Amino acid sequence: MSYTVAVRALCEFTARAGDLDLRFTPAPSALEGIEGHDLVRARRGAGYEAELRLAGSFEDLQVRGRADGFDPALGQLEEIKTYRGQIDSVRDNHRALHWAQAKVYGHLLCLERGLPSLKVALVYFNVGTQQETVLAEQYSAAELQAFFEQQCRLFLDWARSEAAHRSARDAALTALRFPFAQFRTGQRALSVAVYRTAQAGLQAGGGSCLLAQAPTGIGKTVATIFPMLKASAQEGLDKLFFLTAKTTGHRLALHALGLLQTALQGQTGAVPLRVVDLQARDKSCEHPDKACHGESCPLAQGFYDRLPAARAQALAQEPMLTPDKVRSLALQHQVCPYYLTQELARWSDVVVGDYHYFYDSAAMLYALTQAHQWKVGVLVDEAHNLLERARRMYTAELPQHTLAAARKAATGPVKKSLDALNRQWNALNKTQHEGGQDYQVYAELPPGLLGAVQRAVAAIAQAQGDSPMLPGDAVLGFYLEALSWLNLAEQLGPHALFDISLWGNGLGSAASGRRGPMSTLCIRNVVPAPHLAARHTAACATVLFSGTLGPQAFYQDLLGLPPATRWVEVPSPFQAAQLQVQIAGHISTRYQDRAQSLVPIAEVVAAQFARQPGNYLCFFSSFDYLQRAAECMQRLHPQLPLFCQTSAMDDAGRAAFLARFDEAGQGIGLAVLGGAFSEGVDLPGNRLIGAFIATLGLPQVNPINTHMQQAMAQRFGTAKAYDYTYLYPGLRKVVQAAGRVIRSEDDRGVVVLIDDRFHRAQVRALLPSWWEPQRW
Repeated sequence: MSYTVAVRALCEFTARAGDLDLRFTPAPSALEGIEGHDLVRARRGAGYEAELRLAGSFEDLQVRGRADGFDPALGQLEEIKTYRGQIDSVRDNHRALHWAQAKVYGHLLCLERGLPSLKVALVYFNVGTQQETVLAEQYSAAELQAFFEQQCRLFLDWARSEAAHRSARDAALTALRFPFAQFRTGQRALSVAVYRTAQAGLQAGGGSCLLAQAPTGIGKTVATIFPMLKASAQEGLDKLFFLTAKTTGHRLALHALGLLQTALQGQTGAVPLRVVDLQARDKSCEHPDKACHGESCPLAQGFYDRLPAARAQALAQEPMLTPDKVRSLALQHQVCPYYLTQELARWSDVVVGDYHYFYDSAAMLYALTQAHQWKVGVLVDEAHNLLERARRMYTAELPQHTLAAARKAATGPVKKSLDALNRQWNALNKTQHEGGQDYQVYAELPPGLLGAVQRAVAAIAQAQGDSPMLPGDAVLGFYLEALSWLNLAEQLGPHALFDISLWGNGLGSAASGRRGPMSTLCIRNVVPAPHLAARHTAACATVLFSGTLGPQAFYQDLLGLPPATRWVEVPSPFQAAQLQVQIAGHISTRYQDRAQSLVPIAEVVAAQFARQPGNYLCFFSSFDYLQRAAECMQRLHPQLPLFCQTSAMDDAGRAAFLARFDEAGQGIGLAVLGGAFSEGVDLPGNRLIGAFIATLGLPQVNPINTHMQQAMAQRFGTAKAYDYTYLYPGLRKVVQAAGRVIRSEDDRGVVVLIDDRFHRAQVRALLPSWWEPQRW
């Protein structure tokens, strides 16, 4: 049985040694890296060959990859690497890895073309100065073959064990049966749709997508994981990524995977399915007071030397690699738990993690998928959350106070570049302030400002290359924020806004001594589609599922899903008789009507509680509205057992709030719609028998949302702009909150929708089809 590995994965396995060293060095952005590669290639002759796909084998190991370029005139194969600062900032362990990749590609090219010898070159391209440093060595084909075979031998025992694992995994998954006696209502339809999406993606070479709207309570998690695992065995998927926005999603995924592992163990006596759960760095770090390099942290020192033993033990002994298990193994081998987990993700069958691991601009799982040419299936849990999360991923703010702090600490050319940027920035502030605009959206980035930021970033990068700055340095802090902002600024298009928000009275021009407002520069994402589309293409199959994913076009347009995206709506297993839905249409919760709404809302809540005492949630659009309503209820109906969410509530406070919902208890919890208690909360049976929703959940009308609506109109048309900006996001939150009441086929409850607009046909059409709303 053969095993296939990418050149980069082979070399990362065999050529890495020494310390883990994550001290900051300036790095080109992804766009700068692409442009750097393109510029190097453009400088070569007309016969230059770029992006050569190469492959070869050693015994039962298949190696494949894509070399950067080959110059036939020089007989030179090139591996191109971009960098910033000084060439000496490219560390020795990185250069060793680069040389290993180049020499492996050299052997594969000699093999393919029958070359007796070859010049192999590392081309280091400085994106700041656009200068090349070429390190070249002449090798005979025999020398390159010997090096290639040496790397393969180092990898081969591991590769054979991985091939055996893959064979055992696929055989077990082929025989795997659904872990319950029968499918619940809707589960089979969902599973079939997921499997067919994976099948279609593999046949088409990737990019197959499914939007699945399925109600709470049918078991969506296991109904999506099970068919994707079946596709792994039968259709050839390499890995499954289960992505979620919240801790509850992690727990549900790990529970479902545990059930499937138990089923596998019952079939085979073993568990040939590796699962790793990615945890945030701040939760995994053993030495938060130390920097991530061998001179500071003992778990970084010699990390790559001790990694093989830790990796081998983890994958041999622990099929469910939870954070606690990985930590125990890491400390046993004296390696960093966080980076051991990232290494284990390369060799696991299922990876559970946050959305950002695949979707943000520096997404680890996406980068690994691209680098190692994996065929992956992606499951996006509670996918309605991806829109706002992706907007945050591709939004960057640059506050002027970080520039002020950097200017105080800077010297020499860096100080000069920061002062020049400050002058450009203050000129914009002055013009905007004189125009009477605290917030303003600009049609384009002012060229002077953009150029000043670019020059400041380049100057800091040059200084960093000469003398590395330590964490906590104000100049380094500004540089990191500016780099993130600049990366998005260079991609600015109609999918985003550039805006400036004025605030305070900071220092104006140093030359004039004028005092004036300071500001924050923001690249504000409106439509994440252009950023996410490449992620969907990279996966063989992507399934986005949630209880609230309608209308289909809204999510398809904003999340960048392809036109051929499939849609499935799983019928609810619940009956209308289980949930009394009532509309208190005599009340308006519009902003201007809120003062008049307080007494009627209090009367509705008190009447329902008197009719049927028990546990209720009552949702409002803001903490201010919530507090005013609570005071009114306490004044008019002091017998009501109220308890309130607060804006500063921590994990312990949230746990205490939920603990009030006891099976035998009675109380009314007041909460904010869209907050911690309106989704991802499971209070079955009598723990929650009803909910009041005193809002449509519409985003606030303010200058930012007004401009977002205008951007939506420009992209999707005026008719869709209001719905996309306000109505659909608002009603999604309403339905999610109402979904807290009915959690199983045995639950019963009531939902009271408080606002006259719930009677509108357009609004009613966005409510679940199995609801039968009645007038209060």
